[in-house]
Amino acid sequence: MTQAVVSAIKVTLDEPQKKEALEIGHLLTFQEYLEYEGEPDVFYELVRGKLIPMSASTHLHTNICKFLVYKLQRYFADQNLDLMANALGTGVRTEENTSRIPDVVVCSQTVWEQVLHRSGAGVLDFDEKPLLVVEIVSSNSRDDYVIKRNEYEMAQIAEYWIVDPKKKRVRVFANPGNEEGYGFVDFTEETSIVDRQFEQLVLSVKELLNLPLVEKLIKEEQLRSNRPWRPKIKTLEQQAEIERQRAEIERQRAETEYQRAETERQRAEKLAQRLLEMGVNPDEIDSWYDVK
Repeated sequence: MTQAVVSAIKVTLDEPQKKEALEIGHLLTFQEYLEYEGEPDVFYELVRGKLIPMSASTHLHTNICKFLVYKLQRYFADQNLDLMANALGTGVRTEENTSRIPDVVVCSQTVWEQVLHRSGAGVLDFDEKPLLVVEIVSSNSRDDYVIKRNEYEMAQIAEYWIVDPKKKRVRVFANPGNEEGYGFVDFTEETSIVDRQFEQLVLSVKELLNLPLVEKLIKEEQLRSNRPWRPKIKTLEQQAEIERQRAEIERQRAETEYQRAETERQRAEKLAQRLLEMGVNPDEIDSWYDVK
């Protein structure tokens, strides 16, 4: 993410004191962050008490955010879902004194209505978890692939997408509650994103990475609205492609589980071999713990 929220509430320190505190490495609490107002037009994330200024977004970065929000909002409306999507502004608390600002955040309308008029920076707290957060890779990919991925997993965010324009793919992390944590599936330009939370959403990766202007899409939508109404019917080819991709996701998940099981089997064999070398019969170990 390249931006963060700036609150309209000033911290009680005057300007020289604020700058001095930051210069000597003063750590902010989460509440101080919510009330902090820094330099004009400079946005910050909070990382374990440290304010991290965010660099400006590229035009491509901004366009991808706008397009994602556009597609998600229309999907939510078509499916009559109580959900909303925000870009470039909504924070998500991930640790005690850490707050990230994803590029796109999806949460329920109920949660949004509850926090809408709350004073301070616009951050969703621990009990206001979003359903989905999206980061678009810019200069520091390690932040998105490693650091933020771990934070979103620990915060039990249901889904985390990484849009990577350079690698021409979207990586979808899901199910943080699994014993092994997040699992992931990569979607390339030849595929559309298939999502368990939003089963009817058809989002082409190629279109996302080579996207049209949202303003043009809105104009086309307005033109279509003036034509006689016709029900939306997915072609057989679209339905078949969605089912094919779902089957591929399940195949990848099954392959991951098989690899984990094979790793455990190999570990067990090595342990058994080691015990034999030490003169211990592995088959007799269980009998040591039998209660007579």
